[in-house]
Amino acid sequence: MIQEILDAELSSKEKHQSSGLISPSALGQCYRRVWWARKNETPSNPPDNRTLRVFAMGHMVEKFVVDNLLKRYPDWQTQVEVTHDDVHGYADIVSPDEVMDVKSQHSRKFWWNTKEMQAGKDIRDMFMNNWLQVMTYAWYLNKPKARLIFVSKDDLCIQEYSLDCDDYWKGLIDEELTKIRYYCGNKTIPPATPRLYGGEETKKECEYCQYKDLCKEKENAS
Repeated sequence: MIQEILDAELSSKEKHQSSGLISPSALGQCYRRVWWARKNETPSNPPDNRTLRVFAMGHMVEKFVVDNLLKRYPDWQTQVEVTHDDVHGYADIVSPDEVMDVKSQHSRKFWWNTKEMQAGKDIRDMFMNNWLQVMTYAWYLNKPKARLIFVSKDDLCIQEYSLDCDDYWKGLIDEELTKIRYYCGNKTIPPATPRLYGGEETKKECEYCQYKDLCKEKENAS
């Protein structure tokens, strides 16, 4: 069956191996999750076939957007490698004065974003994890601005937001990195504290975590 062929192809791709460095995409996540990922701990809950298909679809949509932007602005760079001390990652798009990150989403998330903004929620808080990632690249590449580009996988509608890379963000990034370095340097496993998607109140980050069962075992043993 075609479904089986696609699933086999996606699952056969080489598994990601941690470089041992801190990925900007991890900033804002549960510190225990970051700690295990940096140490290359074997996931107890690896992505299932459906999740792999969702990732693949997201990558195709994001590539479509990036490729078309580069046709209009050929001097822009894509997948720019950024290494600073023990931090390493790749910026999606880098223009002369801005770093841009492209994220695919379901169209219902667009509706929710609009609802939250109408209720007066700050876009910095709404997309904190995403901002920390793109602002890290902007800071280390000496760009004054960062932009988040959200793309609907259903109809290619776009929501985008741009903010200055100022001392507010540099302070938060420095705080995040300091805590991660503390835990990793002392080889002390961090507390299980979800921080994304509503944090402790919703515990949604736990549901998406590839170390969910391992973490439960650790908590039950303590």
